[in-house]
Amino acid sequence: MFNVVKKNISRIGQKLLVLLLILALIWGLTPNVATADSDTSIQPYLSRLSDRITEFRLSNGMKFIVLENHEAPVISFVTYANVGGVDEPDGKTGVAHFLEHLAFKGTKSIGSNNYALEKRFLDRLDQLFAEIKTAKAAGDEAKVAKLTKEFNQVKSQANSFVKQNHYGQIVDTAGGVGLNAATSADYTSYFYSFPANKLELWMSLESERFLEPVFRQFYQEKQVILEERRLRTDNSPIGKTIEILLDTAFTSHPYKRPTIGYDEDIRNLTRDDVRQFFNIYYTPYNLTIAIAGDVNPKQVKKLAKAYFGRFPKKPKPPEVTTIEPTQTETREVTVNLPTQPWYLEGYHIPALTHPDYPVYEVIADILSNGRTSRLYQSLVEKQQIALSAQGFSGFPGDKYPNLMLFYALTAPGHNIEEVGTALREQIELLTTQPVTKAELNRVKTQIKASLLKTLDSNPGMARLLAEYEAKTGSWRNIFRDLEAISAVTEEDIQRVAQSTFIPENRTIAKLLSVNN
Repeated sequence: MFNVVKKNISRIGQKLLVLLLILALIWGLTPNVATADSDTSIQPYLSRLSDRITEFRLSNGMKFIVLENHEAPVISFVTYANVGGVDEPDGKTGVAHFLEHLAFKGTKSIGSNNYALEKRFLDRLDQLFAEIKTAKAAGDEAKVAKLTKEFNQVKSQANSFVKQNHYGQIVDTAGGVGLNAATSADYTSYFYSFPANKLELWMSLESERFLEPVFRQFYQEKQVILEERRLRTDNSPIGKTIEILLDTAFTSHPYKRPTIGYDEDIRNLTRDDVRQFFNIYYTPYNLTIAIAGDVNPKQVKKLAKAYFGRFPKKPKPPEVTTIEPTQTETREVTVNLPTQPWYLEGYHIPALTHPDYPVYEVIADILSNGRTSRLYQSLVEKQQIALSAQGFSGFPGDKYPNLMLFYALTAPGHNIEEVGTALREQIELLTTQPVTKAELNRVKTQIKASLLKTLDSNPGMARLLAEYEAKTGSWRNIFRDLEAISAVTEEDIQRVAQSTFIPENRTIAKLLSVNN
């Protein structure tokens, strides 16, 4: 869980990183930092980038975005499903993440030696699972033991038809790399790269796995996911604390629930639950496909019609309409576990599409971007009361109003109260003292400079294009955000800080050592 948190910290840098990389790769340009700071000078780059992007929508509603980059004979693909943990029904948390795992298990023709026979055993497994659940509820231990024995036998028989990792083997054999997926509170994405001459193979494989998924090895994968939850949350003090923090900060919105799901919900999920969720949310209108690399857009469109045009048109899935009530007082929770003490503090902020969202991202970087940031300089370097101190916006997602989260790991010999007080002092300074123009410019420059050191690639471009298309309605809003970040002023920062960093909008979590 905490690994996910850390990956989100540099979100603003990742956005700019990918954008400037696009410019560099397409035209062989490396904009210097001074040039990138000028709205007027960057506009030609943005205009030329738009000329390299093609978009189209199939008659069934599926959206494709294609970015041409002929620097290398490689293509990166992202299938972005606009569905995540927030969309799950009550009592079935974790189903989005479960579906992501099962999407690699193959189809009727991929992953099985004889699907007709395999299906009989898969169906019998589902029946036995339901019977075991009923017997457990009735307290009939003898029947549970008998059914469990048969369940294990049938599971072994079903596995005898499985061609293990068949999908991955096909991809590997054809030169594919980076085959993976990710589930978040907001979305689920599937991605990998192929040599440029394998475009049609990708079309065939990707369309088939979302046209005719089988969801085989469901019960084996359930144990994998339960173990994943144990490692990330149940046996992780910081993971458990973050789960409690979210449940405290949000009273109504589904951001309060863990993306991996609650243990009991995962255990009770059925293959039919996954199938129903898939049928509702994996519809053409809810899928965005981004392709970046050495491609011909006309060929992409032709193949997309042939392969993805097979998907039947379906209604748009329901959207989350729950609105989190305005917080009216400080909320605080304390967790006692065997660990070094941590201090966490979250504030409610608006969604990605809000005009002030770029201001929050700049604030996060002022406070915690690198060793020159305020939190690091104050808590880690000068006072030496924390081993690390960070903050970021967009937790656990940014599609809906979310949290700006700050956290610090207490240094040996110091206590949580010291760290909490020092961290809040730095946050509240933004409400009373305007940042200097020099500091603001330094942060903006730092963001752009960092992207030149860690240049991303086609996969990053594709992911960013798909995400903005799905979350904001257009990939062109990448440019809007870039311009908005450049336009953030000292007055914007103080105004937003004063309305956000107030006691009634604050949720605190203290992770204390059991010895404290």
